[in-house]
Amino acid sequence: LLDIRMPGITGIEVARALPEISPRTQVVFVTAYDQYAIDAFEQGAIDYLLKPVSDERLLATRERILARMQLGRPDSGMLEQLLQRLGNQPAAASSAPPLAWITASNGRDTQLIMLEDVIYFRADSKYTTVVTEQGESLLRTSLRELLDALDPQRFRQIHRSTIVNMKAVAAVTRDDTGRGQLRLKHRTEVLNVSQPFMSLFRG
Repeated sequence: LLDIRMPGITGIEVARALPEISPRTQVVFVTAYDQYAIDAFEQGAIDYLLKPVSDERLLATRERILARMQLGRPDSGMLEQLLQRLGNQPAAASSAPPLAWITASNGRDTQLIMLEDVIYFRADSKYTTVVTEQGESLLRTSLRELLDALDPQRFRQIHRSTIVNMKAVAAVTRDDTGRGQLRLKHRTEVLNVSQPFMSLFRG
């Protein structure tokens, strides 16, 4: 399972080297960018998971891989075609549009949440709590991973454990230590703003 954008070398470069190193290896891309997903499915060479990945989607990928393994060696030609499409589009991969929606868990339900409806994200162990006007849901993605996929013009980190939708901010109050407290338009709780992030609200 490879992310397309990784430090050092890209997932595309790793996948391209695999047929020579390990011809029977199956490749699944896991990424926040969906512009190549249709190509991946149409070619049937690999699977393509969009973050955040649900348990159900991951299980479906497992079944797809097992079915292909029973057929024998993967079609490396199809994989190479997809890799060429991905490799020829470095600018698109690095400037892809931010996420528009996410899926999050609420009990046994999986909810589709539009990013414009999110008020803030809060770190919850290795997962993230998504807070909207209607309530809270759990996202199986770390806050750090999420920050890379969000629109930086709309979502800003205000604390090591909090990312807020700037459109949901009502007011910010600074205390004597330089830290702040943030009040929201549609929620009653007050969020703490760490001193390094107070510069977001100057001017």
